[in-house]
Amino acid sequence: MFLTIFFMIPIYGLLIWTYFYPEESMLLGQRWMYKEEPEFSEMAIGYTKFASGIGMFILTIALSSSFFNNPFVGLFFILGLFCYIIYGVYKLDKKILK
Repeated sequence: MFLTIFFMIPIYGLLIWTYFYPEESMLLGQRWMYKEEPEFSEMAIGYTKFASGIGMFILTIALSSSFFNNPFVGLFFILGLFCYIIYGVYKLDKKILK
């Protein structure tokens, strides 16, 4: 259990950083390819934030299922994940239609 938490903390940190700084995370390891700062579309930024949110949800589900052996807790988080996916797709769909 300790090792699981120990390895999850940097992954959570990376996902939180990706959510708050999507442009920087998209350039991670590839900045040398550009002479000037590239501009990313709002769709790409939104998709990066959406993907990091899903990653945080999945890690939370995995971590909570190892802590709690109650199936209702896992069901609650999975329902939350589906709601987040539906909301995120709806929000991204609005950006595509603009």
